[in-house]
Order: sequence, then C-alpha cells, then structure tokens
Amino acid sequence: MPDDAARADKVYEVDTGGIDAVDAARIDVVERPRSLWRKICSKGSIRKTFLLAVLALVWEIYGRQIDNELVLPTFLDTMAALGGALASGELPAAAGYTIPILLFGYFAGLAIAALLTALATATRLGADLLETLTAMFNPLPSIALLPLALLWFGLGQGAIVFVLIHAVLWAVALNTFAGFKSVSPTLRMVGQNYGLSHPAYILRILIPGAFPSILTGLKIGWAFAWRTLIAAELVFGAQGGTGGLGWFIYERKNQLLIADVFAGLLTVIVFGLVVENVIFKTVERRTVERWGMSS
Repeated sequence: MPDDAARADKVYEVDTGGIDAVDAARIDVVERPRSLWRKICSKGSIRKTFLLAVLALVWEIYGRQIDNELVLPTFLDTMAALGGALASGELPAAAGYTIPILLFGYFAGLAIAALLTALATATRLGADLLETLTAMFNPLPSIALLPLALLWFGLGQGAIVFVLIHAVLWAVALNTFAGFKSVSPTLRMVGQNYGLSHPAYILRILIPGAFPSILTGLKIGWAFAWRTLIAAELVFGAQGGTGGLGWFIYERKNQLLIADVFAGLLTVIVFGLVVENVIFKTVERRTVERWGMSS
C-alpha cells in the first residue's frame, strides 16, 4: 500500500510538472490568411448571383435544345422581350397598376392580423377565436373566394383587395401568435414585474421575443399576396382598358407571345428577389441577427 501511494504521488508530480512546463507565452497563434476564392465565396450576394447565372445558363441551353419558342423561349429571347416591353412602357404600366393594389392589400391584412393577435394575447376568448378562425379559413384558397368577392364588391379593385387580405391575414396572424406563445416565461415575468401596460408589454416583450416568427409570417404573407394577386388578375385584372402583371401575362398568352409571357413572369420573380434580399434581409440584420436570435 505505501508503495502504491508513493507511485500515485510520483505520477501526480510528473503529470503536474508536465502541465506546468507548458509556457503559454511561447505558444504562437498563426493566423492563416484567407485566399481570394474563400473571400469571394464568403459573400452570400456573390454566391446567389452565381447560382442565378447558372440557372440562366441552364435555361438558355435547354431552350436551345427544345428549339420551340411556343413551349420554352430561350433566356436571351426572354430578355429581349423584357427589354422591348420595358421600352414600350407596357410592362412598367402593368407593374404600376399591380404594385399599389398589392401593397394596400398586404398592409391591410397586416393591420387586421395585428388586431386579432393583440386580442388573442389579451384574453383566452380572443385566443380561441383566432385559433378557430385560422383553422377555418387558412386552408381555404384565396382565389376560391374571388367569385364571391366579385358579387360582393363588384368588378373593381375591391374584390382583389378582399382576396389579398384573406391571403395575408391568416399566415401572418398564425405565425405571430405562435411566436408570442414561444416567448420564454422568464421574459414574460420580467415584463410583468416591471408593471408594463398591455400595449407596452406587447411592444417591448412579446414582439422582440417573437420577432423571428413574425418575420417568417411577413415573408409567407408577402409570397401568398403575390400568388393571389397574379392569379386574380389572370381571371379579372383589367379596368378601364388597363391591367396589371397578371393581365399582361394573360393577354400575351392569348397572342402566343410566349417570350413576353416569360418576361412578365420574370418581372414577378425580380420583385420577389429584391424584396427578399433587400427589404427583408435588412430588417433581419437590424433585428434578429443584432439581437442574437438567428440560428
């Protein structure tokens, strides 16, 4: 036993001596400079631009292989049609007709979603109401309500705004309320201990804590609004001799100007890319990423 104890002590001394012998001051940290390729690949905008260029190249090659512009015009033919539609002013006029309706319907849907969510956070009856209405109307396609909207609001922009509100409302309200429920109990108790009023409690505690879910709902609502509006304009999108992007696509299809059809679709895609990578990304950087809430 004494020998074992002595050996243990000796091992301990050796191990300790080995650890103490390491001089931290002599450890050199070598920072390896990143290559130019790594610097380029680290930028998300450059990676996404590269992917878009690859998709355009694949589109061009496949279009040339098909060699049928009534089925799939090439990317260059589509860009030529896009330039012609922009130069003639037809495409800007169609976009100028569509965008105000889209924004009005989108923000009206956001306002109603905010009211319903605030009511749901205030009372259990409001929460039951929101959950019931969401379960009823969220699965219902917005475009399916267009015939009823035309009967109720007539052949005008009111019918399109109605279906836009339906498209935006439930996705935003559902994601916002789910985000509110996921806020940690610690944050909730902090707000209650400070004695905040209900509006201040929502603005200072619930909204910052649930903002990732809210931002997701805003993105989904924006996508649903675009889909619904283009589909509605394909059915009914002209008033007073003018129409939106959906009507532009529908008319060019009837005239067998398929390159112009793809130019209209490409315009919708460009709007989507700009809003996603400029507006929503800016909001995300200044809120979710700055607050350390991104995964």
